[in-house]
Amino acid sequence: MDPVYYHSLKLLHILSATLLIGTGIGSVYYMWRADRSNQLDTIALTSKHLVTADWLFTLPAAIVQPITGILMAQHLGIKFNTPWLFSSIGLYMLMGCCWIPVVWIQIRVASITQQSVVNKTSLPKRYHQLMRYWYALGVPAFVAILAIVYFMVFKPY
Repeated sequence: MDPVYYHSLKLLHILSATLLIGTGIGSVYYMWRADRSNQLDTIALTSKHLVTADWLFTLPAAIVQPITGILMAQHLGIKFNTPWLFSSIGLYMLMGCCWIPVVWIQIRVASITQQSVVNKTSLPKRYHQLMRYWYALGVPAFVAILAIVYFMVFKPY
């Protein structure tokens, strides 16, 4: 076993997990604060920045995470049907199933808010409906990533 290879993979894996968690928490915090401000310009700018953050940080981390995880498991000879790894993969897939519609919602919300700014109108009912879905999808995704981190650290079974 090459320790440099393994530790490099592990570092990338941990950094990508940190980016996923940090970007997720940051996105929710800033969007929630923007929503609560009731300032249309703030909401529009924040939603635009969330879309950019997803492309710059979340997407690359979401790609790196399974690649490094698979390579580490192979390097260590861990079988994919090992319960904690199998559970982690399932939870990661659940997280992805939540994140994909969230990205679409963020893009749509950014467009809606920008239109409201340009037209000097209040946010339409559709915006509020989409944001309820956005927050609702974030809960299982966040619980899933916390469980995955638990499995990564403790490998409980």
